[in-house]
Amino acid sequence: MKLTLAILAASTALASAALAQDKITGFNIGILGGENAQDRITSNECYRKKIEDALGVPVKLFTPADYDGVIQGMLGGTIDMAWLGASGFAKIYLTDPTAVDLELTKENTNGLTGYYSIGFARKDSGITSLTDAMGKTFAFAEPNSTSGYLVPNFEIAKQVGEPAEKYFSEVKFSGGHEQTIVGVANGTFQAGVSWADGTGNWEDGFNSGAFRKAADAGLVDMNELVEIWRSSLIPEGPMVVRSALPADVKDKVTQITADLWETDPECAYGVASGEAKDFVPVTLDAYQGIIDLRKSQTN
Repeated sequence: MKLTLAILAASTALASAALAQDKITGFNIGILGGENAQDRITSNECYRKKIEDALGVPVKLFTPADYDGVIQGMLGGTIDMAWLGASGFAKIYLTDPTAVDLELTKENTNGLTGYYSIGFARKDSGITSLTDAMGKTFAFAEPNSTSGYLVPNFEIAKQVGEPAEKYFSEVKFSGGHEQTIVGVANGTFQAGVSWADGTGNWEDGFNSGAFRKAADAGLVDMNELVEIWRSSLIPEGPMVVRSALPADVKDKVTQITADLWETDPECAYGVASGEAKDFVPVTLDAYQGIIDLRKSQTN
């Protein structure tokens, strides 16, 4: 009997320890840069609250100054979930393929799960194409941005036959998509790239993306800008969660997000940076091309 009780006590202790490991005391969401921190917090506060209510623990939003702050937070375990760009996910995957689980991506109003890097300039600049932009100052967003650097840097160089640093008089990193848009609008840069889903009207900043966010915020008048270049279709970035999180936590957060356009379209609009159709499941295959491109650029 004493042996049985001892075994039972030991089993109970182990079960309690395992249960404790499956519980979380807080949950951290990383929000990529691209607009100022307060706007990022405002756009995602409703999302934060829904996740906090579902998990029953404090949920915090983290808005690092650059993309790498979120990337390193996911790798280091200080951030639990994030919406990443495809290039940011590629960096995580190439560093540690087991660090995060892919869950969802954005489906746009046209039914595609892709978007574009859009080259643009001021309408009164006389720049209407990449040819016109040769020898001008050009802005990328930041090194870990897919549409703000990785893809346009590769595709523009391929199109014009030489690296961007040689084709343009000066290439700068603005620090984010919002900074590029405002910088081109106010004349700091003569041309640059940002991102959009490519659907809807130019004057509205398309249906979703950085142009739409800037137009909604009153930062720019899209009628004063003109499109000069467009990339091939880029896969929408994924929503990822830390692989080490308990399964029920990952399931709850994923379900809240998957249902968001049905349960709270206004909240979903903020999370998606504009109009979209849904948040849908995604697999690694969607990002293999970006992973390969990122790997080739770092070798």
